[in-house]
Amino acid sequence: MRATDTTAPGAQVRPRGPFNRIKVFVLCHSLLQLAQLLVSGYMKSSITTIERRYGLSSQKSGILASFNEVGNTVLIVFVSFFGSRVHRPRYIGGGALLACLASLLIASPHFLNDQYIYTDHTPTASGDNNSGFCQTAGALAISSSNQTCQAQADSSHSMVYPMLLLGQLLLGIGAVPIQPFGISYIDDFASKKNSPIYLAILLALTSIGPAFGFVTGSFMLRFYVDFDKLSDDEIELTPKDLRWVGAWWLGFLVASCLLFITAIPYLFFPREMEKEDSGDSESQPEKQETNPQQEQSLPQFLKSFPRTALRTLKSPVYLLVVLAQVNLAALLSGLATFMSKFIEKQFSQTTSFSGLMIGGVGIPMAVLGTVLGGAVMRRLNLSVVGASRLCLTVMVLCTFSALPLLFLGCSTQKVAGIFPPSTNSQSCSSVCHCPLAAFNPVCSSDGVEFRSPCHAGCFSVKTDGSSKVKNYTDCRCTGGPGYALSGTCGSGCSHLLPPFVVLLGITSLIIAVSQTPSVMIILRTVRAADKSFAVGVQYMLFRVLAFMPGPMIYGSIIDTTCILWGNKCGKQTSCHYYDLDLFRQRFLGLLIVFLCGALLCFLTVAVIVHRKAKCEEVQPAQAKDYEMVGQKESTDVIPKEKSPV
Repeated sequence: MRATDTTAPGAQVRPRGPFNRIKVFVLCHSLLQLAQLLVSGYMKSSITTIERRYGLSSQKSGILASFNEVGNTVLIVFVSFFGSRVHRPRYIGGGALLACLASLLIASPHFLNDQYIYTDHTPTASGDNNSGFCQTAGALAISSSNQTCQAQADSSHSMVYPMLLLGQLLLGIGAVPIQPFGISYIDDFASKKNSPIYLAILLALTSIGPAFGFVTGSFMLRFYVDFDKLSDDEIELTPKDLRWVGAWWLGFLVASCLLFITAIPYLFFPREMEKEDSGDSESQPEKQETNPQQEQSLPQFLKSFPRTALRTLKSPVYLLVVLAQVNLAALLSGLATFMSKFIEKQFSQTTSFSGLMIGGVGIPMAVLGTVLGGAVMRRLNLSVVGASRLCLTVMVLCTFSALPLLFLGCSTQKVAGIFPPSTNSQSCSSVCHCPLAAFNPVCSSDGVEFRSPCHAGCFSVKTDGSSKVKNYTDCRCTGGPGYALSGTCGSGCSHLLPPFVVLLGITSLIIAVSQTPSVMIILRTVRAADKSFAVGVQYMLFRVLAFMPGPMIYGSIIDTTCILWGNKCGKQTSCHYYDLDLFRQRFLGLLIVFLCGALLCFLTVAVIVHRKAKCEEVQPAQAKDYEMVGQKESTDVIPKEKSPV
């Protein structure tokens, strides 16, 4: 067997077993990345369900969704230092096992808490009247409410949010070594001919993984949250009910099992393996270049980090392109977290269906756009000037495609006493002694929605043979025949969903087209020695300026549009009703703001590189702060940006 330059001096040549083949490593790493990114997508698809289950605001949901970036950001800087100094496969396996434990921790609140208690249960055959009907004497309602609050006070409900945050933090830490160490390991031991193919497979999975997460969430959320604790006959809610909570925890258990299974093979891969044979008999073994950073100690690396970062950020083109990408990353991270909630509220759809729209339409179109951007770059052989113009054109087209989204929607349905604000219905139901926490929406015969049968002034109910509610009768606050159907009246906007999804898919595709040319601009306008560092700083800025604050900003904006907050035991819970016009204008208006920010950055970049190109035509020998390599052939491997779900 032939020794290669990648084998450490004095090391024994290993037999060519299955774990000494780079193709096996690529297969295992593809499955691991798919499982790890599935968790990320699944969290975003189930975030609004967790919000409803534990009474969180959208701002808290946004913090939870982005909290995995905290641990990731703190440790990602050290990845570029350690490089091949450590046993990379074992570090990858250790990170996967930590992510496995984190997924279990996120799912654990379901097993540590009692079953989901929602307000206004329908009456049972035993005659218990805790359904929130109109009652002239409030003693029963008050005592029932006190019993419920006393039961909840004894639970560990207050520890749920910290446990979820800790799980997300550990999930981010576990993900730190997976992609960087995996890509560098493949690049070191794959042949020059096959390395781009292997890397392309891994980079494609960074977008496909979250899509699988959303599709998995759509499937899991169709099951009731406590299906493991209740029989089918005991489950009274349906997915169309506003109080429905799906089995959000189930997907984390599945993902945890997948992470555990895919982590085991990494314990058997060697620290170094023989370089893959390229199959070309005339090719000579290539010596690997030594990275100067690997000759530094950790204190030297940390000391030189600020100086190198400052030198990189002094390049105006690099800084502006990164700021443009930060705008787009913040936009995409917020939409990935809350777009399913927007579709659910705006178009009266179920949570599972809304998640399916994101995973089945939005993300695949973004993947297609990324591929299309790379194809355009290759077909037209664009220079830096051409790439900047392409990015500018894409942002203009994207702004025009996103603007119509602001007008595709309806106002909030008429909800008595809530929207539009009125006191008539409140005076009508004031004698009913309705509990403050009552929330069991009903739709009256005249199309007006009420918070509960009690607020509609209903005294009785009709059920079918299986004790399911058909309608509420003897309702003193409704018009017409005086009955109300169980469930919301809906916004009446479901007919606008198809054009909205089409425009959303087109916008996702157009935004993604700018991804490859923007990365090319960065790689061609920084020093050759600083390219790897520039990409690392870019990812760090993404996390600090986009992936962490993005969902929090969107969540805070959404909270400002709430017109009725839930109340349980005197504490504010999640929002029951939104002003849908404000929701749409502020949520999608923020999208336009981020697009305009990216547009201004790319416009400035186009002006700068155009002037620079003109100067170089006159004085081609001058190259001061950065090198315009756009006019030359480049053989650099273009890394793909990290996906935002």
